Amino acid sequence: MLTIVLEKPGRFVAEERPEPTPAPGTALVRVRRIGVCGTDLGAFAGKQPFFNYPRVLGHELGVEVVDPGDAPHGLRVGDRCAVEPYFNCGTCAACRRGKPNCCESLRVLGVHIDGGMTPLLRIPTHKLHKSDRLDLDQLALVETLGIGAHAVERAALTRDDSVLVIGAGPIGLSVIQFAKLTGATLAVMDVSESRLDFCRTQLGVAHTLTPGPGAAAALKEIGGGSLPTCVIDATGNPQSMADTFNLPANGGRIVFVGLIQGDVTFSDPNFHRRELTVLASRNSTPATFREVIARVESGEIDTRPWITHRFALADVPEIFPRDIAGNPSVLKAVIDAE
Repeated sequence: MLTIVLEKPGRFVAEERPEPTPAPGTALVRVRRIGVCGTDLGAFAGKQPFFNYPRVLGHELGVEVVDPGDAPHGLRVGDRCAVEPYFNCGTCAACRRGKPNCCESLRVLGVHIDGGMTPLLRIPTHKLHKSDRLDLDQLALVETLGIGAHAVERAALTRDDSVLVIGAGPIGLSVIQFAKLTGATLAVMDVSESRLDFCRTQLGVAHTLTPGPGAAAALKEIGGGSLPTCVIDATGNPQSMADTFNLPANGGRIVFVGLIQGDVTFSDPNFHRRELTVLASRNSTPATFREVIARVESGEIDTRPWITHRFALADVPEIFPRDIAGNPSVLKAVIDAE
């Protein structure tokens, strides 16, 4: 079967691989849609932590069940599902405390093990989240939405908070969607005016701004004289992450969703004076997947305007380097694997 492999940074190749063989506790699924995310772009650029080559990318998946296997968990042939691509041990301290998203031996599909840029996959049945109402495009974006939903959970936002989301790429958009649902006062910062315009026109974000020397003053104006109580950085940019420490109000908190190779540094006196809380947000949990699907099914979350680029699996080696990587007009690309 045709499989697209990221052989090394900057180079995809097409290979023929055998179909997966049966395994206990797994279902055979046909991959129908693959979302392209920042992890894939980082891997292509050679900047993705926790990664090695060669690797089959693809962890944002909309799939169809071909064979539900020996422990079907209510799955039937033809069911459409989102894939929870985080394979955890179930026994480490994090797993025992209900945090399988940061398992000590976590393996992520398309990062640590080969992913979905291939027609057929074997997936543990408990990692498949079916929906009779969502289409394949929507299911492929559930994982992206889960990243944002978990970041908002980590932030513990309430309607009394004011929150700044930095970065309006796909992960930032997912954070924005769930931050809006909390009722918190929301502002969005990005270097791209087109992305800020998308936030205003498509997501109804009232307050948008660009980074720079006047950002803190602009945030105080938005906040009626106060800086945000929470700042969520979804850029994966070292300078942006370092600058984040200057933007929360005293007693505020920072959530880092973006991921970099390297260190984030900050002024300790500034950090202590403000008594800031800094949180990491990694992946999401099974409960978050179910919540995301329910929110999309109810119409509270609409991802249809996100998809700006679409292409076929066989065309990845040509189109990804030419049209996707480094293209600022790409908001969300989806690969059609049918």
